[in-house]
Amino acid sequence: MSTIRNTPNWVWLLLVGAVFGVSSAGAIFQQVDDVPPLLRASWRLQLTALVLAPMAIVQWFSNGPEIKNKFTEKHTLLWLLGGGIFLALHFGAWVASLDQTSLTHSLLFVTAHPLIIVVGMGLVAKLVKNYRSPSKLEIIGACVGFTGAALALVDYGDQQGDRTVTIWGDFLAFLGAVFVVGYIVSGRILRKWMPIFLYAFPVTLIGAILLIPASYILESNFDEFGVFGWLKISYFGWFLALALIAGLLGHTGINTCLRYMPPLVVSTSVTLEPIIGSIIGHVLFDTGLPGFWTWLGGPILIIGIILVVVSSSEEYTNNETSEVSH
Repeated sequence: MSTIRNTPNWVWLLLVGAVFGVSSAGAIFQQVDDVPPLLRASWRLQLTALVLAPMAIVQWFSNGPEIKNKFTEKHTLLWLLGGGIFLALHFGAWVASLDQTSLTHSLLFVTAHPLIIVVGMGLVAKLVKNYRSPSKLEIIGACVGFTGAALALVDYGDQQGDRTVTIWGDFLAFLGAVFVVGYIVSGRILRKWMPIFLYAFPVTLIGAILLIPASYILESNFDEFGVFGWLKISYFGWFLALALIAGLLGHTGINTCLRYMPPLVVSTSVTLEPIIGSIIGHVLFDTGLPGFWTWLGGPILIIGIILVVVSSSEEYTNNETSEVSH
């Protein structure tokens, strides 16, 4: 198992860059808000898929027939499709939330998925025999987190930069957190044996493709921008930044760090996304500062998430140790 002591220095630098990369996405998305949100999400995933494609091709040819045969099994293809569907739903809901609420609120609620997982675990444990129930610390963390979220909602109607905090916008961000759980489950199942780019490329491509008809049906100004509108000079730079900084450096960097350091360190670092993202937005794009109740509730929400992450890591380690001892 990876330990902090054995982690190379370059991995720590990568982790810092990856967390900043992931955190920058919300602020960048808001700079191209003339593009409808579902189409904007598709453009982001399209360009990210193009960046991932060469590395996926290399991994395909560098792996033997065992991986290739397993990749084409029906079970694998269904999980890839499921991951792509949930990724599309996640990005669609989250990018839409960035148009409907403040940057800080959007980032706070979209990163609340550990709390949702605790609730889901509790429900599944009631229905499925021998399924692990949430630990006491996980339940406490979820309660703390939801309390912080409730406090942050008191800022309803507050103007932050050029955005107003709305219940609908916060709900869309929360939906984004709900949907990302499906993507996480797909990844946990397939990444046990599947190389990172062989997983990330098809899932990202599926998400990008699914968002195109969704935008065509639901967004009236789809024809004004088109499927590949990100190729226009006025948009290309923004979406290239999203693909390279938030996608390649951010998400792929985090997955790389997981190979060299404990998952708890990486997961805890990622919980800082609302704070770092808000700072990036305020300093670079003048997105405004949160209101009083967000300053109060936001840190409580993040503390709740960290409690859940720490407790979940301990439970996983204990279970792993128990399995080894048998």
